[in-house]
Amino acid sequence: MKVRVGGVPEHFNLAWHLAIEQKHFSNKGIDIDWKDVPGGTGAMCKALRNDELDIAIALTEGMVSDIMNGNPSRIVQFYVNSPLCWGIYVKGDSPINKIAEMPSRKYAISRFNSGSHLMAYVNANNHQFEVAEDDFVVVGNLDGAREALQNGTAELFLWEKFTTKPYVDSGEFKIIGECRTPWPCFVIAVRSEFIEKYEEVLNTILNIVNLSCLVLKNNSAAPKLIANRYGIKEEDAVLWFKELEYAYQPEMDAAALNNILLALHKFKIIDSIPSLTEICYEKNVELI
Repeated sequence: MKVRVGGVPEHFNLAWHLAIEQKHFSNKGIDIDWKDVPGGTGAMCKALRNDELDIAIALTEGMVSDIMNGNPSRIVQFYVNSPLCWGIYVKGDSPINKIAEMPSRKYAISRFNSGSHLMAYVNANNHQFEVAEDDFVVVGNLDGAREALQNGTAELFLWEKFTTKPYVDSGEFKIIGECRTPWPCFVIAVRSEFIEKYEEVLNTILNIVNLSCLVLKNNSAAPKLIANRYGIKEEDAVLWFKELEYAYQPEMDAAALNNILLALHKFKIIDSIPSLTEICYEKNVELI
């Protein structure tokens, strides 16, 4: 059967691509129709809502927020347990040089409720300043942000550090700071209808992906492969890969999930704290 899966066209999702290329899915009768989603988590949330994707590999904060706002999906497992390191960028020749100069500036974001949007609030909270709703300019994706910073529509942009580093190396962007997610950065979310109809297929998919992640993490040649595929300098790929920790299993610790929800509430990403059954596939939640 065909299963529509979406994720950002970035190095985090190499394990999926390797499993597809090595026919681990097709050998089980599953045709993974992979869709690159350069618009990020906001675009994937919209695709899940519109029944254009069955599965999305999305940022934790954006997925939780959108499910609470009515997205008919559930988080079935963590995908990456390590935090995501976001770079904070300005145009290469911008007079802005430090985080203290960020208040009252315009941010380029891919979409509302995307990671680039929500992490602006996390960073502002960390540094004790406010961000207003009209401080944001929707640009769609990384290319849109590049254009917005060049033409002055926006002055700031938050994006994953290693994906964006080539633009820093070229002088197009200048990095003025970093902000790490205080929670596991990626989850696998699935439309509730798909879970109900195809639970066995879903479990097979998760098992294949988790094994692919384990094999990749234990492959000493992985940084070189990542550098070649994604245009990242090999020394940067080594640094990123050293910090990377996949989840490797579908079970999710209930205490850890509740701590994430408390943090999301603290950073004003969600207005209230839901029960775990409102956002998660409860069969994969372990009450530890």
